[in-house]
Amino acid sequence: MYEKLTSGTIRQDFPILSRQVYGKPLIYFDNAATTQKPSQVIEAISKYYYEDNANVHRGVHYLSQQATTAFEGVRKQIAAFINARSSCELIFTKGTTDSINLVASSFGRMLTEGDEIVISAIEHHANIVPWQMLCEEKKTRLRIIPVFDNGELDIEAYNGLLNQRTRIVAITHVSNTLGTVNPIKEIIATAHTKGIPVLVDGAQGLSHMRVDVQDLDCDFYCFSGHKIYAPMGIGGLYGKEELLNRMPPYQGGGEMIDQVTFEKTTYNELPYKFEAGTPNVADVMGFGAAISYIDNLGMENIAKWESELLQYATSALKRTGDIRIVGEAKHKASIVSFLIHGIHPYDAGTILDHLGIAMRTGNHCTQPIMERFGIPGTMRVSFSFYNTKAEIDELILGIDQVKKMFR
Repeated sequence: MYEKLTSGTIRQDFPILSRQVYGKPLIYFDNAATTQKPSQVIEAISKYYYEDNANVHRGVHYLSQQATTAFEGVRKQIAAFINARSSCELIFTKGTTDSINLVASSFGRMLTEGDEIVISAIEHHANIVPWQMLCEEKKTRLRIIPVFDNGELDIEAYNGLLNQRTRIVAITHVSNTLGTVNPIKEIIATAHTKGIPVLVDGAQGLSHMRVDVQDLDCDFYCFSGHKIYAPMGIGGLYGKEELLNRMPPYQGGGEMIDQVTFEKTTYNELPYKFEAGTPNVADVMGFGAAISYIDNLGMENIAKWESELLQYATSALKRTGDIRIVGEAKHKASIVSFLIHGIHPYDAGTILDHLGIAMRTGNHCTQPIMERFGIPGTMRVSFSFYNTKAEIDELILGIDQVKKMFR
């Protein structure tokens, strides 16, 4: 399978990669925003609507039973993929943001005035704003782990932030802007010595490396399907069973109940206690197809090829000159943020777009990072296993054209 990745033949599975933009072959380098979908995922969604469309858990008829079996089969599949102890520890959500909000809203109800929440300086807004909202509501305090100039967290400072009022640590596995892979297992172990639970924002982690929640010993792991070749609008929250059982429901409605009377309602067992309303069944089917696809390729092969692309791109960018790479941590996922000296990221990105190169410019939903480094934003290229070194060569040629236009 590694040869299939390095040769680029894997691209045949992704219909969108054969299209052109502005008359140029599409080069898609915006994988940190969302990944493209293989035919197998698209077909799984279509198959559900063509053959099995029915609501799950609520019908005795054949279609409902078929859909329910398939739906719960995917739950077991994803739970196994992240090595959860039980499928009841996997809650289907809309994505990472929804998962973080679930924990902030539900676990957060147990916090009181004066309690503290620890996050880092390199968090996505989705792992900042929900905790800020909780702090405003509960009069709790948000504390921030600082970041060094190379994009690595100050772990010594982190250790000093933890105290008897710290109720939860919420930390990203991989920075969507800098590519930094945090020492997440060490961060979790340190928190646990003080009895503090840890939530991991895994939006950028699950697609780049094998995630074993039991080995990490995280208390919560949040992720999005669309970052790992599945559809948008579906994701998951892993939570340790004992913690989830202690937490109150996040939303009320159908599915999450056991018995309802006008006097009192009792709630369903896990995982359904946190899944109010009709679930996104079709996209769950797509998620299952994406996990099967990844398993077939092998996460080790994916990680190896993406690491090779990262090193190739980093070296090539540095050789061009007049490039500042923002975030040079020792351990990185396949994400490179950079600036071209004297050229605004938006201007450069617009020109590259007309050359068929899809990349991201701006603050990447991480405004505090930009403030920390004193910059308005960056250009970001983020690679997937279907990218090639030849595409990176085209990026470098494009950057040379940008420089010539402005000088």
